Amino acid sequence: MFRHPVVIRITHWVNAVCLLVLLMSGLQIFNAHPALYWGNVSTFDTPLMAMSSTEDYPPRGVTTVFGHAFETTGWLGSSTGSNGEPADRGFPAWTTLPSDQDLTGGRSWHFFFAWVFVLNGVAYLFYGLVSGQLRFRLIPSRNQIRHFGASVWEHLTLRFPQGDEAKRYNVIQKLSYLVVLFVLLPVQVLAGLAMSPAMDAAFPFLLTLFDGRQSARTVHFVVAAMLVLFVIVHVALVLLSGFWNNMRGMLTGWFVIERKVEPSPITEEPRA
Repeated sequence: MFRHPVVIRITHWVNAVCLLVLLMSGLQIFNAHPALYWGNVSTFDTPLMAMSSTEDYPPRGVTTVFGHAFETTGWLGSSTGSNGEPADRGFPAWTTLPSDQDLTGGRSWHFFFAWVFVLNGVAYLFYGLVSGQLRFRLIPSRNQIRHFGASVWEHLTLRFPQGDEAKRYNVIQKLSYLVVLFVLLPVQVLAGLAMSPAMDAAFPFLLTLFDGRQSARTVHFVVAAMLVLFVIVHVALVLLSGFWNNMRGMLTGWFVIERKVEPSPITEEPRA
C-alpha cells in the first residue's frame, strides 16, 4: 500500500538531518561551559550538573549530578582530543560539530539548522492540516485508546501489527508523536529563544516562562536528551519491525502489509 506522501517523506528526512546537526552542534556549544544551573544566573558553586576534569595526569573526567560525583573518564569531562592527548571536554570530540573546540563554529551550525528545522516543521504542520494527514496519522481513535494496554503489551513482547492493523500507526505511536510534536519540540524552541538576550528583550515573558536564562538552558538540555531517547527507541523499533520494509516506505512511500495469520481451528480426532 502507499503509506507516506512525498511531503511527509521529505520533511521526515530533513528533520532527521536537522536533529543530528542540532544535537552535535549543541554539544559543541555546551562544551564551552559544561554545567547546568537553575535561575537567571550561574551559581558556580552549586550546579545541578557539571562535567570537569581533575588536575592529575592523565586527568580523570568527573560528572557531578545534584552533588553526587561519578568518574566518567574517556566520555565526559576528559576525553581524547584530536592530537591523541587527553583534553578537558564536556562531551568527546566525536559527538560534537565541529569536532575541535570551536564555539563560534558550533553556534553557526546550530542557529542555521535551527531555523531550517523550524521552517520544515511549519511546512509539515501546514501540509498535515490541509491534507488531513495530521488527523489521520496522529489522532488515536476511541477503539485504539480502549486497547492502550494491549498495545503496550504488544510492544513489550515485540509483536507488531499485521493486516489492516498495520495500515495506520498504533496508539502508542500516535501519542508519542503528539507529545514530541506539540510538547517537547515547542518547549525546546522556546527554551532556545529564551537563551538569547535579544529575544528576551523583545519578549520578556520568555524569562518568566522558564524562571531565568540558566533555567531555559537546563530545560533545553533535558528536552534534547528526551528527544535523543525518543529517536533511539524509534530507530530500534524500525529495525525490529522490518528495516527494509520501513525504509522502503519512507523512501518511496510504498509499504508492504503482511497478511495477518489467523490461528487454525482445533479439530477433534474422530472417535474409533
